[in-house]
Amino acid sequence: MSTKGVLEKALKLKPEERFLVIEGLLKSLDEPDRRLDDIWADEAERRLKAYREGKLEGIPMEEIFEE
Repeated sequence: MSTKGVLEKALKLKPEERFLVIEGLLKSLDEPDRRLDDIWADEAERRLKAYREGKLEGIPMEEIFEE
């Protein structure tokens, strides 16, 4: 079914049913993307390894929050 078809059917629903459809769609947009979590975990590991090997310099927390 096309997007237009889904919309046409949804508009024929009772208001409370449309609300449930909208609520379900919005909740689906808030779900975390596991791929992004994996990407950030890999990046954190690379940065930690670089820091431990002396290839990356740390910044004191005070300097970060100074600005």
